[in-house]
Amino acid sequence: MEKKFNFLKINKLSYIYLLINYYSNMKIIINGTIKEFNVQSMTAAELVIQLKLEGKRFAIECNGEIMPRSLFKELMINDGDQLEIVGAVGGG
Repeated sequence: MEKKFNFLKINKLSYIYLLINYYSNMKIIINGTIKEFNVQSMTAAELVIQLKLEGKRFAIECNGEIMPRSLFKELMINDGDQLEIVGAVGGG
């Protein structure tokens, strides 16, 4: 007989799977909102693709430091990082 966790109403293996899946996803804060990605880490360039920002004018600040666009393919974004993404606005 398999023991059930009454508070979740799931079996032990399902509970373990949920914990592993929850903690294996990368969570970062973007402009004050928690976003979750199904990876351990990614480059800034990969994040730009995920957020569909290709071809747009913007800047990314990661943990208080501006990320140079020329280094997006090399700079890693990791679980728990705090990002501010600001779009450029034209006008006069």
